[in-house]
Order: sequence, then structure tokens, then C-alpha cells
Amino acid sequence: MKALDLLLNRYSCARLAAPAPEGAELEVIWKAGLRAPDHGGLTPWRFIHVSGEGLSSLSSIFAKAAEAEEGDHEKAKAMPFRAPLITIVIASPKVHSKVPEIEQVLSAGCAVHAMQMAAFAQGYNGIWRTGPMAYSPVVNQQLGLSETESIVGYLYLGSAQTKANKPRELDFKDYVSWL
Repeated sequence: MKALDLLLNRYSCARLAAPAPEGAELEVIWKAGLRAPDHGGLTPWRFIHVSGEGLSSLSSIFAKAAEAEEGDHEKAKAMPFRAPLITIVIASPKVHSKVPEIEQVLSAGCAVHAMQMAAFAQGYNGIWRTGPMAYSPVVNQQLGLSETESIVGYLYLGSAQTKANKPRELDFKDYVSWL
């Protein structure tokens, strides 16, 4: 797939099923994430791979978080099973005199985007999700995040189960100004 076609036609898909990327394809996705813009070469992110029995473990974590935070227990428990594979992207900022934390968190966000694009380029699809489980102290603790780390996204990956709608057309003139 040509790079510009990929950038201009990518879409998120919420309905995902097997097959999901694995082996060399999955490694390409992670390597794409590692190529995110990274001011200072700090690698301010890390990834947690979730598939197979890991989905059940994440389901239990989400259920605990929903119970603790008075959320919808059943809905939270079902969330990990919306795709056969999830990569949890964690911003792991480092103290640095020239690179503020916000730049490092944005870098982690770029890693999510790069991985989603790499999946799409290989014929898979995905969706970048956040929501209450991305901001839950219970989830953070259960996943072993440090005090300075945060989840920037759950990248759900698999094969699209719905046909793509034409990407919405936005006119750049509505979003670009000149100085």
C-alpha cells in the first residue's frame, strides 16, 4: 500500500475478529511504534501485549476497576474481547531538562498511531480506545504502572468485520490558517 493512500484512507474499525497479526507482522507493528517521533531519544513509552488468556486477565482487571469505581461491571468485563489482540501503550516519561513531559506523552500517542497504520498497511484493522479504563488507578496498579506512567491507549487489532465507510471528507481550509 502506498504511504499516501494509507494516510488518506485509513479508518478505525470497532468490529474486529481473528485473524490478528502475529509473528513477523506483529513485530513490524511494534517496530513502527518504536519509530515514533522522540525528542531527545528518550523512548518515553512501553507496550503491553494482550492476547489469548491475556484477554481474560485484562477482563478481570477491568472488572475490578469497574467495581471499585462504581462502573458497569459486565460492560467492563467484556471490553477486552472486542478484538483478538490489544496492545496497551503506556507513556513512560523521563525527567529531562530539555524535553517536557507533554512532548513525551505526545510521542507515546504517535506510537499508537504508527502501530495502527502499520496494522492497516498489512491488511488488518484496529481502533485506538481510551475511556475510563485508560484513566483508572486500579487498572494502572494491576498493570504495574509506576506513579509517573499513564495509559495513552488500548490499540485493539484484528480483521475488520464490517465494510469500510468512505472516510469523512474534511476540507483543510476549515482547519488551516496562514500567518
